[in-house]
Amino acid sequence: MSRVKARGKMGGKSADYQDKDKPTQIRFSNITAAKAVSDAIRTSLGPRGMDKMIQSPRGDVTITNDGATILKQMQVLHPAAKMLVELSKAQDVEAGDGTTSVVVIAGSLLDATAKLLVKGIHPSMIADAFQHAAEKSIEILEGMSSPLHLSDRESLLHSASTALNSKVVSQYSGILSPIAVDAVMRVIDPTSATNVDLNDIKIIKKIGGTVEDTELIEGMVFNQKTTGAGGPNKVEKAKIGLVQFCLSPPKTDMENQVVISDYAQMDRIMKEERQYILNIVKQIKKAGCNVLLIQKSILRDAVNDLALHFLAKMKIMVVKDIEREDIEFICKVVSI
Repeated sequence: MSRVKARGKMGGKSADYQDKDKPTQIRFSNITAAKAVSDAIRTSLGPRGMDKMIQSPRGDVTITNDGATILKQMQVLHPAAKMLVELSKAQDVEAGDGTTSVVVIAGSLLDATAKLLVKGIHPSMIADAFQHAAEKSIEILEGMSSPLHLSDRESLLHSASTALNSKVVSQYSGILSPIAVDAVMRVIDPTSATNVDLNDIKIIKKIGGTVEDTELIEGMVFNQKTTGAGGPNKVEKAKIGLVQFCLSPPKTDMENQVVISDYAQMDRIMKEERQYILNIVKQIKKAGCNVLLIQKSILRDAVNDLALHFLAKMKIMVVKDIEREDIEFICKVVSI
């Protein structure tokens, strides 16, 4: 019995030792995973940084040296490595630049942390030291910084050019910098703004042409063309309406079949469909709308030929297949 107890005690000590060792292993595992992400994009930092070619599972190829774009394309699974990806996203949203730098700095700090942990310093003490270092860093940076007024266009252009110098389009910074500055200044109030919502600025990409063809449009640009034979293609003093329902005959919720036995029933169905669509179009016209935007539908046709015919007769310009993710942007632009 005594031997069994002795073995039990020894087994208990061994199990206790393993439990103490496991948190340390997890910490070093997290640090190693985060450093791997940092090292992956370290070579893309700076004006001499190398571009990365990334291929998505669908076969799309992206060439960039932007840290946020690279990390967005990478399929990171480790929780600690995902935190660096989120760090890069937060930096991109807050400042729009420095996405690679923050990940590289975080990786270097974690490397230094690993050396401190090896020396036996407790993680809580290291975390407190980082808090004090962050406060001191902010104090130093505020002392180095100089105030920038949004009315100083030259300084804004210089800042934009500096941010573009490390990108693929660095040779076109003279063209893109004024466009970027003007776009931001048009969506904010210069007297009170402290940040900008980049969702208020939409970038439309077109195949063909060069970077020199890039231009800033004050207003809204659609990829879709106007539809409806005989309808207007240009409208002045437009009253814009945006509908998120279909201008086509309704369908049943379930897959049912309607059996028609004679021509009278067919005529009645066609008459009902015609009257249904005509009532909707009349309501749109009654609201004073002369430009109609129709959201794209996946359940059935967003608008059929009969509805387009009625809209054209009432001189209403139609743009269909508006994507769902563009709805909020359009509502802001046209103040719907």
